[in-house]
Amino acid sequence: MNAVRPRLFDRLITVLKLQRFFVGEGPTRQPVTLNSRRVYILPTREGFIFAFVVLAMLVAAINYRNGLLYLLTFLLAGLGVVAMLHTWRNLTGLNFRAGRVAPVFAGETARFQIQIRNPGHRDRLNLHMLPNEQGDGVSAVSLDQPGKDTTLWDLPCPTTRRGRLRLGRFTVSSRFPLGLFRAWAYLDLDMQALVYPRPGKPAPLPPPEPGQARHNAQRGQGTDDFTSLREYVPQDSPRHVHWKAVARGQGMLTKEFSGEGINERWLSWDSLGNLGAESKLSQLCRWVLDADKAGEAYGLRLPGSEIPPARGEPHLTRCLQALALFGEGHA
Repeated sequence: MNAVRPRLFDRLITVLKLQRFFVGEGPTRQPVTLNSRRVYILPTREGFIFAFVVLAMLVAAINYRNGLLYLLTFLLAGLGVVAMLHTWRNLTGLNFRAGRVAPVFAGETARFQIQIRNPGHRDRLNLHMLPNEQGDGVSAVSLDQPGKDTTLWDLPCPTTRRGRLRLGRFTVSSRFPLGLFRAWAYLDLDMQALVYPRPGKPAPLPPPEPGQARHNAQRGQGTDDFTSLREYVPQDSPRHVHWKAVARGQGMLTKEFSGEGINERWLSWDSLGNLGAESKLSQLCRWVLDADKAGEAYGLRLPGSEIPPARGEPHLTRCLQALALFGEGHA
């Protein structure tokens, strides 16, 4: 029984090593430095052909006892060993850190920003980064990393649907300098992009709900009598900016007036009738963008959640995030 346990333990270690060879170390949010444990190397097809030619030359040199052929054979074999060392060293020591990922709309290309730092003096040439889990339409990014430098590189991934898109595992590889060997490492920096719904076709915004204008008048957002000042948002008219406050160095402030009030629109899930869920989200996304562009205050009603009417970039981002994450438990 005691003799079986070491054998099972050895087999388990072997399986774990093979798993790391094929899928890497797993996701991590920490910066990753490529050490000898993470970098793998194997001959390419050209490398196998090169090795076969060198072996054939060695057999010929032994058969014909040709000293010059011996010299050429060992010279080429030494060149292959040196090329293998340089290919492996082209990756080891590089440091990778996750960068920012800007939200995109479904159908656009998400760009995962990855910071690469080269602490050594040697330039790292002919590097390639390729996502492993994004399907067709993904191409490798080729780059050169100068020595003693830190660079930001974008890894593009196409999007097809809304929600969270994980970059997942990606491969960093190199065949520098001769292409006889390929060194590679698997990385997973636990990065994800937020994908908004694809905006629907342009359509008229829903009208304000009854009684909304009176509510706005009470809040002092009309255009008749001055009531108060508030912080400026980019959608505000320049005519309502309190320029005297700007001249005094108090920042950008907007005058609020009482009167008829402005329209606050509710963009509601229920108003779209029998459309499918994704079609409704697309149309709501279009309305949110159009209302924001028009500078109107608008609210968003979804099943189980409601975002009060407001304006500005933070409100737009909040609404788009709610549409992107609709259906998730923590949306």
